[in-house]
Amino acid sequence: MCHHCVMETVKSRMLSRRELFIGSAAVAGVATLAATLAPRPLFAQAAPTRAIDLTHEIHPGFPTFDGQQQFFLEPKYEIASDGYNLNYWRLEEHMGTHIDAPLHFSEDGRSVAELEASELVCPLVVVDIREKADGNADAQLTPDDLGAWISANGDIPDGACVAMLSGWGRHVDGDMFRNADEAGAMHFPGFHVEATNMLLEQTRTVAIAVDTLSLDHGQSADFAVHYSWLPAGRYGIECVANLEELPASGATIIVGAPKVRGGTGGPARVFAMV
Repeated sequence: MCHHCVMETVKSRMLSRRELFIGSAAVAGVATLAATLAPRPLFAQAAPTRAIDLTHEIHPGFPTFDGQQQFFLEPKYEIASDGYNLNYWRLEEHMGTHIDAPLHFSEDGRSVAELEASELVCPLVVVDIREKADGNADAQLTPDDLGAWISANGDIPDGACVAMLSGWGRHVDGDMFRNADEAGAMHFPGFHVEATNMLLEQTRTVAIAVDTLSLDHGQSADFAVHYSWLPAGRYGIECVANLEELPASGATIIVGAPKVRGGTGGPARVFAMV
């Protein structure tokens, strides 16, 4: 789908949280989960010993959803002539390893600056779908995958970030990361809306994360996950790196979200404590 078509789809379906949830039991889900969660230890482990970087390096050639360059670095001052180095950055909010704030797909959702610090330090759930993604670029994380994780590891912790490990991060330096066909449709894994609905209805998950370009799988034309997850007051993280270095459970993710007033998201430094 072209970038213009994407934007038109977003604008035509833009809903306020009030419109989306009025008359529904899900109204309570719109409130900040951090305000309702019982106090919990910030770290899943008593004494973490390693920090794993989950962030891809941003550069002008980093792959983007629309295939166009979205990061530009321009020197303003240089040490040879000015005594110090300083660059201008020009970038789109949603590129590189970045946050999708609730405002990204809702009329009046919280901006990235309004995410609470307690929502950005989370128990990390890593759901491994690499086996089916290896055989199917359009694979999606489904309720069955969540059920298998729960059977093996126990309940999803309150306040968790649930991450999809598809193995797609290994393609980040090539065309396979977008994996666009001749018609321009992309093919990469993502969450199935039934899985995110399960998280909304049955857990107190605050965030989801993917190692691909989008919370929705590449072929999605309706952004069903974005339109259900973000307006519910939750956030997402896209283009996460190095999830394969983490255990299925027991790690803590720390999300360095940019505190930009009115921002719909932004590049973030994300790491896990193990």
